[in-house]
Amino acid sequence: MSAICFFCGSAPGNDPLYQRDIAALIETLAQHECSFVYGGGKVGLMGVVADEGLKHGASVTGIIPRHLVDHELAYTGLTELVVTDDMHQRKLAMAQRSDAFIALPGGVGTLEEIFEQWTWSQIGLHAKPCVFFNTGGFFDPLIAFLQKVVDKGFMKPQYLETLIVSDDPDEIVARLKGYTAPVDKWSKVVEA
Repeated sequence: MSAICFFCGSAPGNDPLYQRDIAALIETLAQHECSFVYGGGKVGLMGVVADEGLKHGASVTGIIPRHLVDHELAYTGLTELVVTDDMHQRKLAMAQRSDAFIALPGGVGTLEEIFEQWTWSQIGLHAKPCVFFNTGGFFDPLIAFLQKVVDKGFMKPQYLETLIVSDDPDEIVARLKGYTAPVDKWSKVVEA
């Protein structure tokens, strides 16, 4: 559980609860000597992840595509800033450098990123946990929809059960430490 990848919004959202709870999550993870990987931006919740990680002495790696650097959106004071040619390379680099993935509040980009990693876990491409940090119940409607997907027979219940959904930083740490990878969708045991 050493390198945690965050997927989150480039906007701050309209509730200060998000920033406050994310700061508490980052502090807790930093106390457990985690390093952080994220999208490399200085704006929105991405900036909060970087600021809080650095504040608590964690290594913070930002991975950002060149076209966003060109728009002056990169956080330049990080432990490491990796510039990729495109979004696909960015997501691959983030996945390769991470031991777990946490979705914070965000928009469709955040959802696309965490869903890709969750899918990769289901089909056995990796054995890394996926977390929804459910501050303020942000992800409740999404989790209800995913339960409907299970109820309608489009996903096995064990895949929904592999998601860690919590608003409690200590619970997230405990569940990350005790995480067991699922048997992949095609019946092979996934190894880290």
